[in-house]
Amino acid sequence: MRIDGKGQIDRTQPINFTFDGHRYQGFAGDTLASALLANDIRLMGRSFKYHRPRGVLTAGSEEPNALVTTGLGPAQEPNVRATTLELHEGLIARSQNRWPSLGWDVMAVNDLAAPFLGAGFYYKTFMWPRKFWETVYEPIIRRAAGLGALSGDAPSEKYERAWAHCDLLVIGAGPAGLMAAQVAAEAGADVIIVDEDTHPGGRLKSEQLEVDGIPGAQWATDLADDLAAMSNVRIMVRTTVTGAYDGGTYGALERLAPDQAARPGAPCECFWRIVTKRCILAAGAMERPVAFQNNDRPGIMMASAVRSYLNRWGVAAGRNVAVFGNTDDAHRTAADLIAAGIHVSALIDARHHATTDLDVPFYAGAQVCNAEGRKGLEAITISRASGMDKVQTECLAMSGGWNPAVHLTCHMNGRPVWNPDIAAFVPTDGAIPGMITAGACRGDFSTRACLESGATAAAEVLVELGLKAPQIDIPKAEDSTYDITPLWAVPGKGRAWLDFQNDVTVKDVKQAATENFRSVEHMKRYTTQGMATDQGKSSNVAALAVLADATGRGIPETGTTTFRPPYVPVAIAAMGSGAQGKGFAPERFMTSHVATVERNAPMVEAGLWYRPSYFPQKGETHWRQSCDREVNMVRGAVGVADVSTLGKIDIQGPDAAMLLDLVYTNRMSTLNVGHVRYGLMLREDGHVMDDGTCARMGQAHYLLTTTTAAAGQVMRHLEFVHQCLVPHLDVRIMSVTEQWAQFAIAGPKSRTLLDDLLGAENPELPFMGCGRVALGDISARLFRISFSGEHGYELAVPARYGDALFRDLLTRAEALDGGPYGMEALNVLRIEKGFITHAEIHGRITAGDIGMARMISAKKDCIGKAAAARPGLIEDGREQLVGLTPVGAVKELTSGAHLFNQGDDAVRSHDQGYITSVGFSPTFGCFLGLGFLRDGLDRHGEVVRMVDHLRGVETLVKVQDPVQFDPDGGHTRD
Repeated sequence: MRIDGKGQIDRTQPINFTFDGHRYQGFAGDTLASALLANDIRLMGRSFKYHRPRGVLTAGSEEPNALVTTGLGPAQEPNVRATTLELHEGLIARSQNRWPSLGWDVMAVNDLAAPFLGAGFYYKTFMWPRKFWETVYEPIIRRAAGLGALSGDAPSEKYERAWAHCDLLVIGAGPAGLMAAQVAAEAGADVIIVDEDTHPGGRLKSEQLEVDGIPGAQWATDLADDLAAMSNVRIMVRTTVTGAYDGGTYGALERLAPDQAARPGAPCECFWRIVTKRCILAAGAMERPVAFQNNDRPGIMMASAVRSYLNRWGVAAGRNVAVFGNTDDAHRTAADLIAAGIHVSALIDARHHATTDLDVPFYAGAQVCNAEGRKGLEAITISRASGMDKVQTECLAMSGGWNPAVHLTCHMNGRPVWNPDIAAFVPTDGAIPGMITAGACRGDFSTRACLESGATAAAEVLVELGLKAPQIDIPKAEDSTYDITPLWAVPGKGRAWLDFQNDVTVKDVKQAATENFRSVEHMKRYTTQGMATDQGKSSNVAALAVLADATGRGIPETGTTTFRPPYVPVAIAAMGSGAQGKGFAPERFMTSHVATVERNAPMVEAGLWYRPSYFPQKGETHWRQSCDREVNMVRGAVGVADVSTLGKIDIQGPDAAMLLDLVYTNRMSTLNVGHVRYGLMLREDGHVMDDGTCARMGQAHYLLTTTTAAAGQVMRHLEFVHQCLVPHLDVRIMSVTEQWAQFAIAGPKSRTLLDDLLGAENPELPFMGCGRVALGDISARLFRISFSGEHGYELAVPARYGDALFRDLLTRAEALDGGPYGMEALNVLRIEKGFITHAEIHGRITAGDIGMARMISAKKDCIGKAAAARPGLIEDGREQLVGLTPVGAVKELTSGAHLFNQGDDAVRSHDQGYITSVGFSPTFGCFLGLGFLRDGLDRHGEVVRMVDHLRGVETLVKVQDPVQFDPDGGHTRD
């Protein structure tokens, strides 16, 4: 089916591929669809519901029929559009949604049962008997659902994510997009041009049109080469913009060329986030089909697609072709076919006033009302005023007009408007902030109009960017008018198809209206129209026109469905690239990790970080031995722990204090420079979000610490408050957790260690003081704070010095009979002191529950203050934080156990509370715990019953104050 002298493929580079196990050959530049057509393969798929034979319909990403599965094993990828799949050596493709073969599909029996499987049949059929749903109906539906399938193996492909920034993003590299890019680039703007095709040019690559006296495809190539040579222009082909989002951000999916993707380690796709100041949408338009009886037969294609396969890929869609349309595009298609020596059996124009100079059988004011053939078109029936004519043909090129590609303009709730002049919807101005439209996607359908529209759009954008538009002559090009007589569906018997992939007919849409599903969104869901992988690109407008006619409303009143991202299907692996293996749960290592592992410390995960559980020494055979030693070491000498995992958030600006007063329950604006204050944050619902410290490093400079687990949550909260609640505040927020390595130095000899390290530079910090210190030429930060209840400090240095400082601190600590301590000891130390972590502030706790109600300042407002005062959060009987010690025969406490009054059965209705944290305290020689007990603050000294149903542990426990060690704070402040 190749036509000599036609096409832009490289016939010197043959490419071998297989389809359904049969070997074929194409050429470099082919798509799978063009190569199959060249090999006279018209049957390429089966429809979703009825399994009807389907062939290729379009030549672009809007293709609903020709979906294939590529690759084998882990590389298997389903639902790939054959129209955009570039041919490459060794390509393995298979048809899908059929068994046992494409030519003979058992499930095609559904087509015989079509009268019982109309619109909404599942709502009416699978309702009774009720018990059949889980045992019969659902398993059958699940087996029948879907098109292609994944292999089930772990994927082997690599994906990437990337960011890009520019002054102007031009979406579409057709004549409008290229013209807009040229004007903007010559004005000095940073421009990114994105196009989903393999080469710039848009429809110019598929037409026999001239621009400035040369073939349009050549003009586009020359201009694209000139733009690519400019330092301020980036052209991204094989890249589809999939969504428009806030802040001038656009998602885009880039496919690598087959030869590049075949390189070892190369990604197959990259998902881009492009941030731009302004955007010009020049996405073009998509031709729509006409619904008539059996209009889904293989061989019935869009007229524009027939021209594309002919002019771009040198492939005849049929040996004899009939053309049917309601615009001049039908005549253009017939002319191109005749010029290529292909027999045109009929030219049918639905417009009564149409005429032609072409030497073909011409039918004006006529319509195709039926198609014959099963696995391939054989004949069509033409209805005209004088009667019916049958014409033998193996291909029908149909055109119902053009729909501007308005989808991206609707991604932020914009609605297109109806333009009766072109019988199509066009974008609404300002639907996407910073975006304007140009070319065919705004209804300018001639080449000249597209060029002018692109230049005008660029000039408008340049004014907004503060740049001066250059004077550029608009190239000469065809400027024909667009003449259309709307035609959505041809009356007649039999099924006329609207949505080819989901098997939705004109009758289905009318049935939806009859059953009162008159809203376009309700019709969509009732019939499944527009819910396939093409998202209704070829069917939406015709379907709503049929709905409008069925309900007696106009098309503008009927409206459109809601277009949402993504514009084309995007693999989840592309959006989540890097989230496989370790990327799914990243391993975050502290700067002390190597030194810690060298000491044989077992590592445990803590908020994605790996932290040491304990540091075993020679002769210790159980972790408790190490833990007890480390606790005694901190209490009696000095211990060093890496606390770099705590969230560190730097806040600067004249209004930093105002922001902190709003997010903290207590006042931070009164904090003196060089001091630290403990703080509590509430969620908007009044529950505790996190606790931590706030250090005032300068008059307009604060440093916050958060718990390890809530570092990201607090950062998001601060950004939300600033951007949404108080955007007028002059303040900047930045996470610096990874920039600083921070170490706790705790114990009665901690001051001695720091004197040895800092010498005369060691400042006399008061408790909760902070300041800058120097370690030689290294600027560091010192805080006198403690999470152990001992005299303690935290010393922070830039992260690159973390490993060296940790090793140095351990050497000095060991000389003072101290050393490192891990998470187990840290947990015991904080339980002894009654300090909380997210084991206690787990999302259901208020400030009153943890005994910190007085920290909610009465002199100012804060996030969550009003909600925290709701009766349900301050009423009697709430579970409050208490300390616990076992006094029964069993001397063990278990985390997660529940508390009951003595004598009550251990059942839910008698539940009095639960234990959150436990640890054996070598300081007190027994287990200590923290937990929540109903009215716990008033029950100190009471004995209650602990029951752990899961572990089978039961004992009596004494309720006491959470602070067991040094309740007066003398050790900490000394």
